[in-house]
Amino acid sequence: MLTVQQQSIPVPLPDGNLLQLQRFTVNEAGPPVLMLHGAIENGRIFYSESGKGLAPYLAEKGFDVYVIDLRGRGKSTPPINRNSRFGQTEAITEDIPACVEAVRNIRGPLRQQWVAHSWGGVLFSSVLARFPEYIKAVDSLVYFGSKRTIRVRSIQRILKVDLVWKWLCPLACLIAGYLPARQLRIGSDSETAKSYRQSAEWVRNDAWIDSDDGFDYGAALKKLSLPPIWYLAAENDHALGHPNDVRDFMESAGRQDCRYTLLARKNGNLHDYDHIDMLTHPDAVRDHFPLVVEWLRQHAAETGRHKRSN
Repeated sequence: MLTVQQQSIPVPLPDGNLLQLQRFTVNEAGPPVLMLHGAIENGRIFYSESGKGLAPYLAEKGFDVYVIDLRGRGKSTPPINRNSRFGQTEAITEDIPACVEAVRNIRGPLRQQWVAHSWGGVLFSSVLARFPEYIKAVDSLVYFGSKRTIRVRSIQRILKVDLVWKWLCPLACLIAGYLPARQLRIGSDSETAKSYRQSAEWVRNDAWIDSDDGFDYGAALKKLSLPPIWYLAAENDHALGHPNDVRDFMESAGRQDCRYTLLARKNGNLHDYDHIDMLTHPDAVRDHFPLVVEWLRQHAAETGRHKRSN
Protein backbone atom coordinates (compact mmCIF):
# COMPACT_ATOMS: atom_id res chain seq x y z
CA MET A 1 0.00 0.00 0.00
CA LEU A 2 1.30 3.45 -0.92
CA THR A 3 1.99 5.80 1.97
CA VAL A 4 -0.18 8.89 2.29
CA GLN A 5 1.96 12.01 2.22
CA GLN A 6 0.93 14.90 4.47
CA GLN A 7 2.04 18.46 3.78
CA SER A 8 1.23 21.74 5.52
CA ILE A 9 0.57 24.57 3.08
CA PRO A 10 0.58 28.17 4.43
CA VAL A 11 -2.08 30.52 3.07
CA PRO A 12 -1.36 34.15 4.06
CA LEU A 13 -4.16 36.66 4.60
CA PRO A 14 -3.96 40.45 4.21
CA ASP A 15 -4.33 41.05 7.97
CA GLY A 16 -1.21 39.04 8.77
CA ASN A 17 -3.00 35.87 9.84
CA LEU A 18 -1.71 32.65 8.33
CA LEU A 19 -4.11 29.88 7.39
CA GLN A 20 -2.91 26.30 7.08
CA LEU A 21 -4.08 23.77 4.54
CA GLN A 22 -3.19 20.17 5.33
CA ARG A 23 -2.65 18.24 2.12
CA PHE A 24 -3.08 14.46 2.07
CA THR A 25 -2.11 12.69 -1.11
CA VAL A 26 -0.85 9.54 -2.72
CA ASN A 27 -1.71 10.63 -6.25
CA GLU A 28 -0.88 14.31 -6.75
CA ALA A 29 -2.83 14.21 -10.02
CA GLY A 30 -5.98 12.90 -8.32
CA PRO A 31 -9.27 14.82 -8.22
CA PRO A 32 -8.91 17.69 -5.71
CA VAL A 33 -11.09 17.63 -2.59
CA LEU A 34 -11.35 20.60 -0.21
CA MET A 35 -12.55 19.87 3.35
CA LEU A 36 -13.94 22.31 5.92
CA HIS A 37 -14.58 21.85 9.63
CA GLY A 38 -17.46 23.28 11.64
CA ALA A 39 -17.79 25.65 14.61
CA ILE A 40 -15.73 25.13 17.80
CA GLU A 41 -13.53 22.64 15.96
CA ASN A 42 -10.73 22.48 13.41
CA GLY A 43 -9.53 20.34 10.56
CA ARG A 44 -8.62 17.47 12.87
CA ILE A 45 -12.23 16.27 12.61
CA PHE A 46 -11.07 14.80 9.27
CA TYR A 47 -7.75 13.24 10.35
CA SER A 48 -5.70 12.06 13.31
CA GLU A 49 -1.97 12.13 13.87
CA SER A 50 -1.99 8.34 13.52
CA GLY A 51 -3.28 8.61 9.95
CA LYS A 52 -6.93 7.78 10.59
CA GLY A 53 -9.93 9.72 9.32
CA LEU A 54 -11.75 10.66 6.14
CA ALA A 55 -8.96 12.84 4.71
CA PRO A 56 -6.22 10.17 4.62
CA TYR A 57 -8.82 7.58 3.61
CA LEU A 58 -9.78 9.61 0.54
CA ALA A 59 -6.09 10.13 -0.25
CA GLU A 60 -5.55 6.36 -0.16
CA LYS A 61 -8.36 6.06 -2.71
CA GLY A 62 -6.62 8.42 -5.13
CA PHE A 63 -7.96 11.86 -4.22
CA ASP A 64 -5.78 14.91 -3.65
CA VAL A 65 -7.17 16.17 -0.33
CA TYR A 66 -6.83 19.60 1.29
CA VAL A 67 -8.12 20.23 4.82
CA ILE A 68 -8.77 23.82 5.92
CA ASP A 69 -7.97 25.26 9.32
CA LEU A 70 -9.95 28.50 9.40
CA ARG A 71 -8.36 31.64 10.80
CA GLY A 72 -7.02 31.13 14.32
CA ARG A 73 -8.04 27.46 14.48
CA GLY A 74 -5.94 24.32 14.39
CA LYS A 75 -2.52 24.97 12.89
CA SER A 76 -3.43 28.44 11.60
CA THR A 77 -1.68 31.30 13.38
CA PRO A 78 -1.99 33.24 15.55
CA PRO A 79 -4.56 31.33 17.63
CA ILE A 80 -7.83 33.04 18.48
CA ASN A 81 -7.58 35.37 21.47
CA ARG A 82 -9.44 38.29 23.02
CA ASN A 83 -8.01 40.64 20.38
CA SER A 84 -9.36 38.62 17.44
CA ARG A 85 -11.99 40.68 15.64
CA PHE A 86 -12.87 38.47 12.67
CA GLY A 87 -15.97 36.33 12.34
CA GLN A 88 -17.81 34.13 9.91
CA THR A 89 -18.18 36.99 7.40
CA GLU A 90 -14.41 36.93 7.03
CA ALA A 91 -14.43 33.13 6.78
CA ILE A 92 -16.91 33.37 3.90
CA THR A 93 -15.40 36.33 2.05
CA GLU A 94 -11.67 35.81 2.75
CA ASP A 95 -10.57 32.52 4.35
CA ILE A 96 -12.40 30.00 2.20
CA PRO A 97 -11.83 31.82 -1.13
CA ALA A 98 -8.12 32.09 -0.23
CA CYS A 99 -7.99 28.32 0.30
CA VAL A 100 -9.87 27.62 -2.92
CA GLU A 101 -7.35 29.76 -4.78
CA ALA A 102 -4.42 28.10 -2.97
CA VAL A 103 -5.58 24.73 -4.29
CA ARG A 104 -5.93 26.24 -7.75
CA ASN A 105 -2.37 27.56 -7.53
CA ILE A 106 -1.20 24.01 -6.91
CA ARG A 107 -3.50 22.07 -9.24
CA GLY A 108 -4.54 24.67 -11.77
CA PRO A 109 -8.18 25.50 -12.57
CA LEU A 110 -9.44 21.95 -12.11
CA ARG A 111 -12.91 21.43 -10.71
CA GLN A 112 -12.89 20.72 -6.99
CA GLN A 113 -15.22 18.79 -4.69
CA TRP A 114 -16.03 20.18 -1.27
CA VAL A 115 -16.64 18.16 1.90
CA ALA A 116 -17.79 19.74 5.16
CA HIS A 117 -18.74 18.84 8.70
CA SER A 118 -21.51 20.59 10.63
CA TRP A 119 -21.33 24.40 10.34
CA GLY A 120 -18.76 24.04 7.59
CA GLY A 121 -21.60 23.14 5.25
CA VAL A 122 -23.33 26.42 6.05
CA LEU A 123 -20.12 28.31 5.29
CA PHE A 124 -19.54 26.48 2.00
CA SER A 125 -23.12 27.18 0.86
CA SER A 126 -22.68 30.80 1.90
CA VAL A 127 -19.56 31.06 -0.27
CA LEU A 128 -21.48 29.76 -3.28
CA ALA A 129 -24.30 32.22 -2.60
CA ARG A 130 -21.97 35.20 -2.37
CA PHE A 131 -19.56 34.11 -5.11
CA PRO A 132 -21.68 32.17 -7.64
CA GLU A 133 -18.71 32.04 -10.02
CA TYR A 134 -17.42 29.20 -7.83
CA ILE A 135 -20.41 27.04 -8.78
CA LYS A 136 -18.79 26.16 -12.10
CA ALA A 137 -15.59 25.27 -10.24
CA VAL A 138 -17.22 22.66 -7.97
CA ASP A 139 -18.33 19.20 -9.13
CA SER A 140 -20.19 18.24 -5.95
CA LEU A 141 -20.41 18.74 -2.19
CA VAL A 142 -20.79 16.34 0.75
CA TYR A 143 -22.13 17.64 4.07
CA PHE A 144 -21.88 15.63 7.30
CA GLY A 145 -24.37 16.72 9.97
CA SER A 146 -24.80 20.22 8.52
CA LYS A 147 -27.68 22.35 9.72
CA ARG A 148 -28.26 26.10 9.91
CA THR A 149 -31.18 26.29 12.35
CA ILE A 150 -32.08 24.11 15.32
CA ARG A 151 -35.81 23.52 15.63
CA VAL A 152 -36.05 20.08 17.24
CA ARG A 153 -36.83 19.67 20.92
CA SER A 154 -34.84 17.10 22.90
CA ILE A 155 -32.99 16.74 26.17
CA GLN A 156 -29.67 17.08 24.35
CA ARG A 157 -30.91 20.24 22.67
CA ILE A 158 -31.78 21.70 26.09
CA LEU A 159 -28.33 20.83 27.44
CA LYS A 160 -26.12 21.57 24.43
CA VAL A 161 -28.03 24.44 22.84
CA ASP A 162 -30.30 26.15 25.37
CA LEU A 163 -27.91 25.92 28.32
CA VAL A 164 -24.43 25.75 26.80
CA TRP A 165 -24.74 27.58 23.46
CA LYS A 166 -27.27 30.23 24.48
CA TRP A 167 -26.20 30.82 28.11
CA LEU A 168 -22.66 29.62 28.85
CA CYS A 169 -21.07 30.67 25.55
CA PRO A 170 -22.08 34.37 25.60
CA LEU A 171 -21.00 34.55 29.24
CA ALA A 172 -17.62 33.07 28.31
CA CYS A 173 -17.25 35.57 25.46
CA LEU A 174 -18.03 38.41 27.85
CA ILE A 175 -15.44 37.25 30.39
CA ALA A 176 -12.65 35.99 28.11
CA GLY A 177 -13.25 38.19 25.08
CA TYR A 178 -13.63 35.08 22.92
CA LEU A 179 -15.10 31.58 23.22
CA PRO A 180 -12.45 29.20 24.68
CA ALA A 181 -14.42 26.09 23.76
CA ARG A 182 -11.57 23.66 24.33
CA GLN A 183 -10.92 24.92 27.84
CA LEU A 184 -14.64 24.73 28.56
CA ARG A 185 -14.65 21.19 27.14
CA ILE A 186 -17.47 21.94 24.75
CA GLY A 187 -15.41 21.75 21.57
CA SER A 188 -11.97 21.15 20.13
CA ASP A 189 -11.11 24.77 19.25
CA SER A 190 -11.98 28.38 19.97
CA GLU A 191 -14.31 30.84 18.29
CA THR A 192 -14.09 34.61 18.24
CA ALA A 193 -16.83 36.57 19.95
CA LYS A 194 -17.95 37.83 16.54
CA SER A 195 -18.04 34.36 15.01
CA TYR A 196 -20.06 33.06 17.95
CA ARG A 197 -22.51 35.97 17.74
CA GLN A 198 -23.03 35.62 14.00
CA SER A 199 -23.53 31.86 14.06
CA ALA A 200 -25.88 32.11 17.06
CA GLU A 201 -28.01 34.61 15.11
CA TRP A 202 -28.29 32.23 12.16
CA VAL A 203 -29.17 29.27 14.38
CA ARG A 204 -31.89 31.31 16.09
CA ASN A 205 -33.46 33.10 13.11
CA ASP A 206 -35.12 32.00 9.90
CA ALA A 207 -33.36 34.83 8.07
CA TRP A 208 -29.99 33.88 6.58
CA ILE A 209 -28.53 37.38 6.40
CA ASP A 210 -25.00 38.66 6.96
CA SER A 211 -24.86 41.02 9.93
CA ASP A 212 -21.95 42.97 8.42
CA ASP A 213 -23.43 44.08 5.10
CA GLY A 214 -26.95 42.64 4.97
CA PHE A 215 -26.23 40.12 2.21
CA ASP A 216 -29.15 37.67 2.04
CA TYR A 217 -27.63 34.23 1.51
CA GLY A 218 -30.95 32.41 1.59
CA ALA A 219 -32.49 34.58 -1.12
CA ALA A 220 -29.36 34.34 -3.25
CA LEU A 221 -29.21 30.54 -3.09
CA LYS A 222 -32.82 30.14 -4.21
CA LYS A 223 -31.92 31.93 -7.45
CA LEU A 224 -28.96 29.65 -8.17
CA SER A 225 -28.51 26.12 -9.44
CA LEU A 226 -25.98 24.54 -7.11
CA PRO A 227 -23.74 21.53 -7.76
CA PRO A 228 -25.09 18.21 -6.43
CA ILE A 229 -25.00 18.10 -2.62
CA TRP A 230 -25.16 14.97 -0.46
CA TYR A 231 -26.45 15.62 3.05
CA LEU A 232 -25.63 12.92 5.61
CA ALA A 233 -27.30 12.89 9.03
CA ALA A 234 -26.72 10.59 12.01
CA GLU A 235 -29.37 8.68 13.94
CA ASN A 236 -27.88 9.52 17.36
CA ASP A 237 -27.32 13.19 16.59
CA HIS A 238 -30.05 14.64 18.78
CA ALA A 239 -29.07 18.32 18.83
CA LEU A 240 -26.09 19.59 16.81
CA GLY A 241 -27.12 18.04 13.52
CA HIS A 242 -30.49 16.44 14.14
CA PRO A 243 -31.77 14.65 11.03
CA ASN A 244 -34.81 16.95 10.86
CA ASP A 245 -32.61 20.05 11.04
CA VAL A 246 -30.31 18.64 8.36
CA ARG A 247 -33.35 18.17 6.13
CA ASP A 248 -34.47 21.73 6.87
CA PHE A 249 -31.07 23.03 5.79
CA MET A 250 -31.22 20.96 2.63
CA GLU A 251 -34.65 22.36 1.77
CA SER A 252 -33.77 25.97 2.64
CA ALA A 253 -31.87 26.46 -0.62
CA GLY A 254 -34.94 25.73 -2.71
CA ARG A 255 -35.10 23.09 -5.45
CA GLN A 256 -31.58 21.74 -5.88
CA ASP A 257 -29.91 18.49 -6.92
CA CYS A 258 -29.70 16.93 -3.45
CA ARG A 259 -29.39 13.53 -1.81
CA TYR A 260 -30.19 12.79 1.84
CA THR A 261 -28.95 9.81 3.85
CA LEU A 262 -29.58 8.90 7.48
CA LEU A 263 -26.73 6.85 8.94
CA ALA A 264 -28.59 4.34 11.09
CA ARG A 265 -28.77 0.63 11.84
CA LYS A 266 -32.32 0.53 10.51
CA ASN A 267 -30.95 1.70 7.16
CA GLY A 268 -28.26 -0.97 7.05
CA ASN A 269 -25.39 0.87 8.69
CA LEU A 270 -23.16 -0.78 11.27
CA HIS A 271 -24.01 1.75 13.97
CA ASP A 272 -26.36 4.54 14.96
CA TYR A 273 -23.75 7.28 14.59
CA ASP A 274 -23.68 10.66 16.33
CA HIS A 275 -22.52 14.14 15.33
CA ILE A 276 -18.82 13.38 15.77
CA ASP A 277 -18.32 9.66 15.27
CA MET A 278 -20.01 9.76 11.87
CA LEU A 279 -16.51 10.90 10.87
CA THR A 280 -14.31 9.39 13.58
CA HIS A 281 -15.72 5.91 14.25
CA PRO A 282 -13.23 3.14 13.33
CA ASP A 283 -15.95 1.29 11.41
CA ALA A 284 -16.72 4.26 9.14
CA VAL A 285 -14.03 3.08 6.70
CA ARG A 286 -16.02 -0.12 6.02
CA ASP A 287 -19.46 1.42 6.37
CA HIS A 288 -20.24 4.77 4.73
CA PHE A 289 -16.79 6.09 3.74
CA PRO A 290 -16.72 3.79 0.67
CA LEU A 291 -20.01 5.35 -0.42
CA VAL A 292 -18.44 8.80 -0.15
CA VAL A 293 -15.63 7.61 -2.41
CA GLU A 294 -18.21 6.29 -4.87
CA TRP A 295 -20.05 9.65 -4.84
CA LEU A 296 -16.87 11.67 -5.39
CA ARG A 297 -15.62 9.41 -8.17
CA GLN A 298 -19.00 9.50 -9.89
CA HIS A 299 -19.21 13.27 -9.91
CA ALA A 300 -15.59 13.72 -10.90
CA ALA A 301 -16.15 11.32 -13.79
CA GLU A 302 -19.35 13.03 -14.95
CA THR A 303 -17.46 16.22 -15.77
CA GLY A 304 -14.12 14.57 -16.50
CA ARG A 305 -11.66 14.36 -13.63
CA HIS A 306 -9.24 16.70 -15.42
CA LYS A 307 -11.85 19.10 -16.75
CA ARG A 308 -11.06 22.71 -16.01
CA SER A 309 -13.47 25.26 -14.61
CA ASN A 310 -14.21 28.40 -16.57
